[in-house]
Amino acid sequence: MTEQELRARVAAALTNIVNPRLGTDVISGGQVTEVIIAEGGQVRIAFTLASEDPAGLVREVRRAVRQVEGVSEVRVDVKGASPAPPTPKTVPPPQPRAMPHLGTVIAVSSGKGGVGKSTVAVNLAAGLAARGRRVGLMDGDIYGPNVPRMLGVLGEQPAITPERRIIPLAAHGVKLISLGSLIERDVATIWRGPIITKIITQFLGDVDWGQLDFFVVDLPPGTGDAQLSLVQNVQVASGIIVTTPQEVAVGDALRGAKMFEKVGVPVLGIVENMAGFVCPHCGERTDIFATGGGQRLADELGVPLLASVPIQAQVQQAGEQGTPVVVGEPDSPAGTALRALAERVEREAAGAGGPVAR
Repeated sequence: MTEQELRARVAAALTNIVNPRLGTDVISGGQVTEVIIAEGGQVRIAFTLASEDPAGLVREVRRAVRQVEGVSEVRVDVKGASPAPPTPKTVPPPQPRAMPHLGTVIAVSSGKGGVGKSTVAVNLAAGLAARGRRVGLMDGDIYGPNVPRMLGVLGEQPAITPERRIIPLAAHGVKLISLGSLIERDVATIWRGPIITKIITQFLGDVDWGQLDFFVVDLPPGTGDAQLSLVQNVQVASGIIVTTPQEVAVGDALRGAKMFEKVGVPVLGIVENMAGFVCPHCGERTDIFATGGGQRLADELGVPLLASVPIQAQVQQAGEQGTPVVVGEPDSPAGTALRALAERVEREAAGAGGPVAR
């Protein structure tokens, strides 16, 4: 098969994919900006996704092209559509909506990546579920959606109701939604602010969460569009900041805490992760990194140190295998610390008028 013949077949497959927003196929709508055919049937597609478009459109493109005879591999590079030029009229920012069915909304954030923020969020959700709570977990880390892997549902896709509502996946008693369950793991995502806002809005409003006691949100590191979109769309009860003991991580975490303060979200407390290594054989603790950074940050902010979680090989292994350490190794040093974190968060929420009945 010649390159021209394969290109024609790919184009024909793409014309069968209709964008419901435009009412036309993705080629006529100008969303496919480039198709590269490489030797051996490798296809690379440049695809533009507007903030109003469903995120699942990318998956449909990839699936359709993969089924074309002669295609051996498909890669879809996604970029956001250029934002519309600003208008002279000032539009007020959206006001947070009351969503009582979500229960107590807790945002888990960090100043920088690599500190174990997603691990803390997943184990907090699983720990609350193990205590009999109805828990939802939203993977708001658009750039690194790792929650499906950590909860053992990587590769599973949420179902859609006839009313076009998304049924969240479920694992270890936790309902969850993640961009990682809606797009292929090798899709290059280049998201602009409006698209991030759209995804956050859809995850909050278009998912059939049911009635929850706690709604945990795993935010991306830093202070950007995802954080602002969340607090503008739903009333966040409190934020938890995850850091490691080193001063460089503490300094970045401080900026994340200040961001919560500026948008009116109280910081519930600090979680210090990787706080020393506990030998699995003799139980001796060794401080590999600097010590006390989490406590110093908590003191500076005037909030409690909620947990100090030691380094433990089982935490990483459990995350890779899809079983949170609070479920698989609940009595280990890290499991004990994270179970205590869930218990404290539950207690703090009850003191603030959150869920009390089981």
